[in-house]
Amino acid sequence: MSVRAVVKGVGHYLPERVVENSEFEKSLDTTDEWIKSRSGIERRHLAADGQTTSEMATAAAQAALIDAGFVASDLDAIIVATSTADLTFPSAATMVQHALGMTKGYAFDVQAVCAGFVFALSNANALIVSGQAKRVLVIGAETFSRIMDWTDRGTCVLFGDGAGALILEAAKGDGSNADRGILSTDLNSDGSQRDILYVDGGVSTQSTGHLRMQGKEVFRHAVEKLAQTAETALEKAGLSGDDVDWIVPHQANLRIIKKTAQKMGVPMERVVVTVQDHGNTSAASIPLALSVGKKRGQIKPGDLVVTEAIGGGLAWGAVVLRW
Repeated sequence: MSVRAVVKGVGHYLPERVVENSEFEKSLDTTDEWIKSRSGIERRHLAADGQTTSEMATAAAQAALIDAGFVASDLDAIIVATSTADLTFPSAATMVQHALGMTKGYAFDVQAVCAGFVFALSNANALIVSGQAKRVLVIGAETFSRIMDWTDRGTCVLFGDGAGALILEAAKGDGSNADRGILSTDLNSDGSQRDILYVDGGVSTQSTGHLRMQGKEVFRHAVEKLAQTAETALEKAGLSGDDVDWIVPHQANLRIIKKTAQKMGVPMERVVVTVQDHGNTSAASIPLALSVGKKRGQIKPGDLVVTEAIGGGLAWGAVVLRW
């Protein structure tokens, strides 16, 4: 017998304001067609003035609790993956803990930019497998609109705001890859590639900063590293691309998603795609897509799901789980 971290519920939240590509035509030298052809993005949601990451994270968490049939007191831990927390400290996770009325357990943030949810999910799995927690709420939440340079047409049209949440619970498995739950994880980073995707400010440099990206370089690394990490995670679980029911990738760019699926030999019919409606929501994109995928009736119990993401750092990784 072995302990597995099994998905019990998912949920998401998107801000009310929807910004279509055509809105950018008023202020930037760009077109709806230009944005769509290069990214696959058609629209994105942007947080309202004063709306915070922790508020969106809490809304997604409440939806996941309802989906799982749990209440906040059933949880042992909360992990929030975010690069855009409300404050330098305390963590967004402790704010969510308080907002949910959870009075025991512990909460902390994980920061691995767009790969944040994969890193958080891997950490949650480790807490459960090691017996340090029985139920963990894992959230990805971002307000990337706050770090955009709205004059940079190469970046500001790509990102959106939102939150997604997933609840894991300890369950007994037989140790085979037929078990439900997380079957394998693969995490990587390479700090030498910092300059291709970063924010040019922060606390110790005493500035707020904006997101800066070398798009072509990020694209090149993404296609190569995403397929590689997904295949490594599948190998660790004793599985291959043929076994995959759904790839739920980080929703950054439709061309990256298509090329990664092609490299893995998985047809696009088995890929959950939400990038057209949400843009790149960084750490929120995978849990958002998981929640939407379940709501659409795509992801069903017993399905083998692979999530993979890459973000600034560079940081990248994948998780293989049976729903």
